[in-house]
Amino acid sequence: MKTNNFFKIIHKDKKTRARIGIIHTDHGDIETPVFMPVGTQATVKTLDQTDLNDLKTKIILGNIYHLHLRPGENLISKFGGLHKFMNWNKPILTDSGGFQVFSLGLQKTNKNGENLIKIDENGVTFRSHIDGSKHRFTPENATQIQHKIGADIIMAFDECTPDSADLKYTKEAMERTHRWAKRCVKEHKKLNKKNNYQQFLFGIIQGANHKNLRQESAKFISQLDFDGIAIGGESIGYNMKATKNILNWVWPFIPENKPHYAMGVGLSPTDLLEVIAGGIDMFDCVAPTRLARHGMFFVHDKKNKFRLNITNATFTKDSKPIDDKCSCLTCKNYSRAYLHHLFTTDELTGMRLATIHNIHFMLELMNKTRQAIKNNKFSEFKKTWYK
Repeated sequence: MKTNNFFKIIHKDKKTRARIGIIHTDHGDIETPVFMPVGTQATVKTLDQTDLNDLKTKIILGNIYHLHLRPGENLISKFGGLHKFMNWNKPILTDSGGFQVFSLGLQKTNKNGENLIKIDENGVTFRSHIDGSKHRFTPENATQIQHKIGADIIMAFDECTPDSADLKYTKEAMERTHRWAKRCVKEHKKLNKKNNYQQFLFGIIQGANHKNLRQESAKFISQLDFDGIAIGGESIGYNMKATKNILNWVWPFIPENKPHYAMGVGLSPTDLLEVIAGGIDMFDCVAPTRLARHGMFFVHDKKNKFRLNITNATFTKDSKPIDDKCSCLTCKNYSRAYLHHLFTTDELTGMRLATIHNIHFMLELMNKTRQAIKNNKFSEFKKTWYK
């Protein structure tokens, strides 16, 4: 793997672990730190690819759990891969589906009270949440599916244990994830030799909220031939205190010259700044788009937790834009009153305009963050978000 050509650190902050870098893929370069909009089922909900290009989006996510179930990797492959299927010519990262398999499977049981997933050394057998059909993921076929659909960055198949799991099971699952990681690397190398373009594989550190397990996992994953290092788990992004603890635990053991990815971070704009300070280069979250579909706009307002709920009656006659300093299509063209009207009448246009704003907000925050790091002003910039 050509890791040194894949990622280059451009500048490091002098006061924190923040850094700016560039990731090179065959579908384009990605400046880091980068927020990656989530397009789980080959679409960022309510937007099309023209919108994403207008927003200057550099990379989006897909998920093979969902894409495997619908429309299926064989159909996507017949269209020439995911990029051509969805008409997106920039980088794509796909998740291996591990989080979805375990989270959806563990939530549901059959009539006998048994979980709808069965885990063994070779992989996981699970039932579709759509129609109940039986499927199986292994480290090998999860890697094969991601290669078949042609994502630029792919993830190793792992077991994401819930925080409620006891220490014994969490350790067993982590060790199984490590064995699976080795198999993913082996399969990926074999498949990459056959490709006409390069794909890059990230390993995932697990271990829940146990310091010793997280550090053991960081050491193990870091010594394998991965192109990047991801930190996964139920707490990441949803419990920021735990997230920061985990980042501090693993930091001494992860290679500096590879990109670092905190999976699922982005519930709040300030969460991005916190993990960037902790040395993270990449992050994704469904929150900006999910919140947008419920009328929640991101704003620079700590008092209201950086959110504005446009459905509140107080905006019925408000002629101001969501944010008069924002340059997105929504803020340049539409008032709060109009957006309030769209949401109270359940018009789909409201969801699209809110999503455009929230994605723009996150991407623009990253532009400003990279500039602040470059100017050695990141700590000062970060403080302005808490005033």
